Amino acid sequence: MDPTLKLSELLAYCESESHKWRDWFQKNPAALEVKTDIAQATSAAVLLQHIVAVDLRYAQRLLGEPVTDYKALPTDAVSLFKIADEAFAKFRGFLASAKDDDWKVVLEFPTRSAGTLSASRKKIFIHSLLHSVRHWAQLATALRAAGFKQDWPHDFLMTDTMP
Repeated sequence: MDPTLKLSELLAYCESESHKWRDWFQKNPAALEVKTDIAQATSAAVLLQHIVAVDLRYAQRLLGEPVTDYKALPTDAVSLFKIADEAFAKFRGFLASAKDDDWKVVLEFPTRSAGTLSASRKKIFIHSLLHSVRHWAQLATALRAAGFKQDWPHDFLMTDTMP
């Protein structure tokens, strides 16, 4: 038995969480207006945009595609979750086609808050997935505090990603 967590499994978990959030926000659109102070986001909607922007922009970097300008991204949830699906498709595409040496390639890129950084494609891929997990957890807490409880457990242990 291979005890190693595969990136495809972590990606599947992140995509599943995104879909649960999409469905939940469709039923609870007022929650998008909840005020936050997370990652320079002043509301749940702006934090959603941030999560999706990071996913899309890093997926584009991994594939060597032009990177979408942050300001060009929409702010409405319906459009953002469609873009999230596009980003996950790009991550899956990179994961399926990348050779061992591709993961080691170091990319240099500008960030919004930390200046210019460089990291291997592997580090970028993992960062993107952990970034969304971290911000979804922060958002879940902020929304619960504002009276918007989610109707599913967020923990990896309670997902159907793996047995």
